[in-house]
Amino acid sequence: RHGIVLAKNQLAKKFGVTTGQAIWQAKQICPGLIAVKPNYDRYLQYSRLVGEIYQSYTDQVESFGIDESWLDVTGSLSLFGSGEDIANGIRKRVFEELGVTVSVGVSFNKVFAKLGSDFKKPDAVTVFTKDNYKETVWPLPVTDLLYVGRATGPKLAKCGIYTIGDLARFDPALLHSHLGKVGVVLHQYANGLDYSPVKRNTEDAPVVKSIGNSITAPRDLVTENDVWVVIAMLSESVASRLRDHGLKCKGVQIHVRGNDLDSFERQAKLETPTCLSTEISKLAMEIFREKAKFDRPLRSLGVRAIDLVPANRNVQMSFLYDYEKQRRMERLEETIDDLRGKFGHFAVQKGMMAASRDLGGHNAKEHTIHPVGLFSGPML
Repeated sequence: RHGIVLAKNQLAKKFGVTTGQAIWQAKQICPGLIAVKPNYDRYLQYSRLVGEIYQSYTDQVESFGIDESWLDVTGSLSLFGSGEDIANGIRKRVFEELGVTVSVGVSFNKVFAKLGSDFKKPDAVTVFTKDNYKETVWPLPVTDLLYVGRATGPKLAKCGIYTIGDLARFDPALLHSHLGKVGVVLHQYANGLDYSPVKRNTEDAPVVKSIGNSITAPRDLVTENDVWVVIAMLSESVASRLRDHGLKCKGVQIHVRGNDLDSFERQAKLETPTCLSTEISKLAMEIFREKAKFDRPLRSLGVRAIDLVPANRNVQMSFLYDYEKQRRMERLEETIDDLRGKFGHFAVQKGMMAASRDLGGHNAKEHTIHPVGLFSGPML
């Protein structure tokens, strides 16, 4: 494999090219496809510049991934005009100042605004109102609705739910019996009943509940050593991010996906809270050996630190755990963080990783895995 499609233009989309598709598959359905390598640093730069334009209209800007944001412009209407006027003003400014096209959704709640931002591309504004959403939103495929993913879509289809309107008219009690609480929430979303506020950019960020990284390997993982190399690499990234946030984890979760795209998740508790990559990777590998049947090549792996607590929080100590060794290892890994920050990620690395570069690596400047696509623009 040689990577996946991170974003596609409208011409490629007409051929059936989709985000997340393997490039070799995209070239099969679109033989003239030209694949351009991503420039992640530039992507981050433009995302920040676009965000600055958003904030000139309102201080209620809530990021959704790296390239999308919700904007509440209720308090800006007397300054800049209607929501549609503001959307068009943003769209024009982004193009004129940055040369980037954005699509903007305007609606009375966040879910429909997100839907509108995806409705027409590129360089478009879509407005869903309380008066027109039944005619415009309800005929759309239910999979277009926020939080209806690859797993939920087929479950809804088994209930005879194919459009957002089908979902809106379905008995919520039956949805609860099939999907649990999420079924009731999706029913409310389909009926325009989303009351979640857009946070101001001055508000504290939400409490971090977990920190994880995953990777689709450049080639299938076919040996336990392949798995160990990837788990160790991901654990280093997770541990570094824990330290950045001043956190430790009390548990570890792994995500395993085979080359048949069947996947599962498993988790286990740590003996004591940690931010050490050595302890996270050790437990992750133990979970894999215990829970995973290596009966197929593996396509991707993920490691997640769960049940997070502040690093300076008092914990119940155990006579059987070597806390002094933990403190020494923490100082060692913090020193490695500093060296990588100054000289690049590959300035210091484990020997097994240097010998297994074909299984991937880190971006030294950015550990976070974001949903990636073309700028979908703001959602008002």
